[in-house]
Amino acid sequence: MIYVLLKTGLHKILNIGTILLLLFILAQSFSVNQFKNWASFFTFFGLLIPYLGVALLFLAFYWLYFKKMVSVFFAGLGIALLLYNYPFPVLFQFNYKIKQSNKNLNSLSVLSFNVRGFNRYNWKGDGSEGDEISLFLNEEFPDVLSIQEHSRIKYKQLKNYKFKSETPYISNWSTQAIFSKYPILNEGSLDFPNTSNNAIFVDILKGNDTIRIYNIHLQSYVIVPSKKIIDKNRIKSTLKKVAYATYKQLEQATFIKAHIKESKIKNIVITGDFNNTQYSNIYRSLSEGFKDTYIEAGTGFGRTYSLKGLPMRIDYILASPQFEVLSHTNYDVDYSDHYPVKATLLLKD
Repeated sequence: MIYVLLKTGLHKILNIGTILLLLFILAQSFSVNQFKNWASFFTFFGLLIPYLGVALLFLAFYWLYFKKMVSVFFAGLGIALLLYNYPFPVLFQFNYKIKQSNKNLNSLSVLSFNVRGFNRYNWKGDGSEGDEISLFLNEEFPDVLSIQEHSRIKYKQLKNYKFKSETPYISNWSTQAIFSKYPILNEGSLDFPNTSNNAIFVDILKGNDTIRIYNIHLQSYVIVPSKKIIDKNRIKSTLKKVAYATYKQLEQATFIKAHIKESKIKNIVITGDFNNTQYSNIYRSLSEGFKDTYIEAGTGFGRTYSLKGLPMRIDYILASPQFEVLSHTNYDVDYSDHYPVKATLLLKD
């Protein structure tokens, strides 16, 4: 009797959980294609998508075992919506085939890294991380280096790139930088309104081809982890920060896409820290019409950031269709709060 009551109670709880998960996924699926204020909440919590999928898969098998076909349908519908909006390759890549053309002399290597000021303020470790970042970048020495949260002082430790471009000097802006082995024909700054975040771009000349490189750093959440997160006022404050930051990211993504659309240059590479995952409408907007180098040639989860040990992909290299993606590398170097990414590209004839 007690077992029956417990099972009945558990079924009710899991039934409610299944329906709530389905409703959340419906709202999340709809918000992916929306660029309005209300969508910001679901955009941020898109980072839960893989875990929601695991939960729904468990529930589907659970209900199947007990032959509760209506509940199986609800769980299956949630899984189908997830797979429709977020195909598996967005989450995990195999790409075991290595393309032999990686060493093509006409290729272009691009590395993107949020270095958090080269640890200038000793936020991490014993203070040597800034020097280790410089050593790492000097060893890699890519054709194009995009740095977010740059330091105008620390960069002098880098190899002497012939050409560079930085965010114009204004005290309240975070600094982005692009270093290039190839001549820079043109440069510019995209100054987002009412924020310290910023994006820059350069047009480089490689052979007879002009290639535009964007380096973007979208709005940060500025959330400091705390054991007191369960405090009511802190939760309210955190949710407000989430909503505001995601709204600003949407605004900034729209700004960048408009700038790209106005460009007469078709060979474009977008690099940078989007501060949001591949499940967001921010990523969907910026990657539309571009090749995600991780999806094209990456492996594993493609982690570029860890949140309490959870792997997240918030840093990207996107290439216009004119490029073939020869390789993509995610580095496991613990020098910053982000991990660098590198892609090798070949401009098609």
